[in-house]
Amino acid sequence: MSGRGVWLRARARLRRFPAALAACGDQAAAYGRCVAAAAAGPAELRRDTCLEEFQALRECFARAVRPCPR
Repeated sequence: MSGRGVWLRARARLRRFPAALAACGDQAAAYGRCVAAAAAGPAELRRDTCLEEFQALRECFARAVRPCPR
């Protein structure tokens, strides 16, 4: 199996990323605010601190890149 197919699929996903990010701006902003607030204090950033916001962003990305039904 050649590595070329892997790179072609990766590039195709990356080409869709700007549109997905534009479609999910509210969720991305909420996640960014959560991470910034969690990292701003003296405590360390912990895993799953912003899990709810991350899940919302992930679901939005999944909906944004899902092919439209015909």
